[in-house]
Amino acid sequence: MQKTEQNVIEVKDVVKTFNVFYDKTNTLKEKLLFWKRGKKEIRKVLDNISIYIKKGEVVGLIGTNGSGKSTLLKLMTKIIYPNKGSISVKGKVTSLLELGAGFHADFSGRENIYFNASIFGLTRKEIESRISSIIEFSELSEFIDNPVRTYSSGMYMRLAFSVAINVDADILLIDEILSVGDQHFQQKCFDKLEELKSYGKTIVFVTHSLGQVEQFCSRAVWLDNGIIRMDGNVKDVVNEYKKITV
Repeated sequence: MQKTEQNVIEVKDVVKTFNVFYDKTNTLKEKLLFWKRGKKEIRKVLDNISIYIKKGEVVGLIGTNGSGKSTLLKLMTKIIYPNKGSISVKGKVTSLLELGAGFHADFSGRENIYFNASIFGLTRKEIESRISSIIEFSELSEFIDNPVRTYSSGMYMRLAFSVAINVDADILLIDEILSVGDQHFQQKCFDKLEELKSYGKTIVFVTHSLGQVEQFCSRAVWLDNGIIRMDGNVKDVVNEYKKITV
């Protein structure tokens, strides 16, 4: 996909590396047995990749564990930054990258709604006008005034998703969070995403569910060891991916 004025996300020639440090050795025996300890390894997670995403596209990022999918999503949100290359994102972004990220464990669900929504840029007045809808969608009214440290992973997901879809973002970035929770709420989330898709929102999500990609996405990008193996039509990309993974 080439660079155009319609692009809302542009990832250009991006390289991302991480330093991996091994534990230090203390004794001679450890030095002989665990000679790598105390050393630093530079691990390249993304290797000179470019992706251009247009407004209204729904893009599924697929690939095995460690292929660089989640790192790419974090770069798009500017949680982390590339070692080389550039990333441009145009429009208001909301993200669901790590379950409960941004939640304060000792705050109640209601307090966390205010806290998270304000991070996404909503004023207190805007939050108050939407809080009933957020709580209703989450189906957590019975627990909304309990500390979120008492919530299950599914309850975390419900609350996080409910806040994220109510902040009027142009771009929604999701990392595997929809794999958590019961089937009923997962379907409810996808119904809501279909609605946002119909409004022309741009959605990028990481998933291991090829069925979700085929059902929901207009485009698929296959990452393999930090490079783009294939990018394009969902059916074509998924079929090729299945040949080496199924």
